[in-house]
This record gives sequence, C-alpha cells and structure tokens, in this order.
Amino acid sequence: MKQAEKIKVALADDHILLRKGLAGVVDSFGDYAVLFEADNGQHFTQQIKKHGEPDIVLMDINMPEMDGYATAQWLKQHYPLVNVIALSMYDNENAIIRMFKAGAKGYILKDSEPPELKKALDSVHKKGYYYSELVTGRLIHSINKMDDDKSEIKALNELNDREIEFLKHACTEMTYKEIAEKMHLSPRTIDGYRDTLFEKLEIKTRVGLVMYAIKNGIVTI
Repeated sequence: MKQAEKIKVALADDHILLRKGLAGVVDSFGDYAVLFEADNGQHFTQQIKKHGEPDIVLMDINMPEMDGYATAQWLKQHYPLVNVIALSMYDNENAIIRMFKAGAKGYILKDSEPPELKKALDSVHKKGYYYSELVTGRLIHSINKMDDDKSEIKALNELNDREIEFLKHACTEMTYKEIAEKMHLSPRTIDGYRDTLFEKLEIKTRVGLVMYAIKNGIVTI
C-alpha cells in the first residue's frame, strides 16, 4: 500500500507516553498512518482544522477540558464521516453506552494487545463497527449486514410494548433499579424483562441490548 493510500488515524489522549506508544503501534501496522495527536478534546478540535479529516479517531474517554463524550458528539455534528473508536481503561457498561450514543463506532480497552487494535481498526474501516467481545457474534453480523434480516425483524415483532419500553430505558444511563422505579415495577420484574430479552434476542449483555435497539431503530444515536 502506497503512503498516499494509507488510512489516516488521529489520536486523542492526555497521557503522553501512552499516546506515543499507541502512535508507534498504529504506524507499525503498515496500512495505517497517524495524521495527528491531541492532548484533549479541545486540542483535538484545533488539530483537525489544522491537519484535515482523519478516517478514524482513537479517542480516550476521560480527558480534561473536553472529554471523549463531548468530542465524539462534536465530531458527529461537524465531521460525521469520521469514525470514532473509544479507548478506556475500564470495561464500564455506562461508559460504553454513553460513547455509543455519542456516535462511537467501536470500543477497545487500553490494555488490549496490538492484534486486537489492528482488528478494531480494520473492522471499523471496512464494516463501520467494532465491538469485540462486548456484543455477541450474531449481533455483530447483523449490524455489519445492516439489511432486512428476517430473523431480526421476527424477533422485534415478538417484543411486547412493555419490553420495548424497558429496552428504551436500558439504552440510557439509568441503573436497573432506576428503570424499575421509572416503570413502576419491582426490580425482580425488571430482571425478568432483561433475562427474557437476552433469551429472545440471543444477546448476553446490556451493551448488546443497546446495539440491537440502535440497529432496529428503537433508539437513535
């Protein structure tokens, strides 16, 4: 692959050593090149205006001045074609949901091995999404196809109004206990809705429920 054809990657992380190490790993992949680096979201907005639009951004969630959530939202508004992969130290359910809703197309932990980072970059570049083990393979497959998968439509038609209401609440930052209070139901009943949806939709995590809801238009990002 010629230099001009390399996929452009931008890095946004306030930890300099980690960012420099990440830049070295990205450049070592051969078909990717680091376009620019930024210390935080505010700096990122300046850098993108100076250096141009990257294909993919590896974005830390916790940054000073302007965090990953705000920066992803800003990108979605001003540069909607730029794909964001969120970086985090923690596999935090609420953080993942917030980043998805802010427009991130992938989520990877900072302690991941280089091959997983390469896989994430390749997947986002070619397919538009990467969710690693956070979502079942079946759901990733349906997201990637983004077509009229009859089994997905059938599953959606099998959901009743209360299950759909629960699914919408599950796409927020509310805890299951708060969802129970919102729906005027017991926590045990809410757990029942969750487990039923896991079984019906063949999904194993709350993040999977969020991605199913986005894919099927129940909520929008």
